[in-house]
Amino acid sequence: MRKTTFLLPIIVIVVAGLMSALFIVDEREKALVLQFGRVVAVKEDPGLAFKIPLIQEVVRYDDRILSRDVEPLEVTPLDDRRLVVDAFARFRIADVTQFRQAVGVGGVATAENRLDSILRAETREVLGSVTSKDILSSDRAALMLRIRNSAIFEARGLGLEIIDVRLKATDLPKQNLEATFERMRAEREREATDERARGHEAAQRVRALADRTVVELVSEAQREAEIIRGEADALRNNIFAEAFGKDPEFFEFYRSLTSYQRALKGSNSSMVMNPDSEFFNYLRSPSGGRAVTPPAPLPQAQVDAAEGAALEAAEADAAAGTAASEAQEEAETDVNNYEVDQVEDAEDGVQN
Repeated sequence: MRKTTFLLPIIVIVVAGLMSALFIVDEREKALVLQFGRVVAVKEDPGLAFKIPLIQEVVRYDDRILSRDVEPLEVTPLDDRRLVVDAFARFRIADVTQFRQAVGVGGVATAENRLDSILRAETREVLGSVTSKDILSSDRAALMLRIRNSAIFEARGLGLEIIDVRLKATDLPKQNLEATFERMRAEREREATDERARGHEAAQRVRALADRTVVELVSEAQREAEIIRGEADALRNNIFAEAFGKDPEFFEFYRSLTSYQRALKGSNSSMVMNPDSEFFNYLRSPSGGRAVTPPAPLPQAQVDAAEGAALEAAEADAAAGTAASEAQEEAETDVNNYEVDQVEDAEDGVQN
């Protein structure tokens, strides 16, 4: 019984020692066996491993690809146009021994801070050697590759392998955004003003051409109307001349009545003359002191010809007026349509 009492604690101590001497290396990690802070073994293969209890300790590091977001930094390209760049990097611990020696007990957190410094410095150097147009273009993979290649050598001193570096966003600083927007807005407004000016100029040309066309059409219509009216007047006068030539007495009577009509108007009814004047021959006697012979009736053909000529003159006047109105309306419609098209094109240019 006494022997068992002594053996049981020893067995427990031995089992505890064996348990503390064993440790498992996961396939997603690497392990360092440290003895008094010095690396004595590196365990990279997954499975069971051994260490000396109480003397040695195990430090584990992630063997997977890690991601690190770099704090946004401000860079100044060659054209002195400041930009705010947001980037991230993917890396892994390639040499755990060198990594432990470089960062000490700080581990991954210390390594990430030092990696941030390396990436920020290389990003400023690479992006400062090109223009902002190259940085903002869609084809900037070459710049990211340059940043990665430049940072690889310095990262090796930390036992790290940089796999990739990417630029997530490239923007203007907040204090420059408003000025940039104002400049872009002013540029668009200037282009819109130029478009409107060109539209108004073209509209003026169209309007001038339309006005000239209206004047030409009206002039041509009036000319044709005057020609038709002159021909009608000539035909009418010819008919009157032939009619009056057949009866001079009727012609004299007709001329006297026309003179009475023109002279004895309401606004010109005061006359001073001798009552025996020949002007009143047809007023003093029914025959005017002469034998009045009723005028012979005009031939119906002449009457029809005179009426036809007068009707043609009236139709010519109406046609001239209609042609002028149609030309004016057509010109105004063309001008309005052109102005609307120009305004819409200018507004589309402003919105785009």
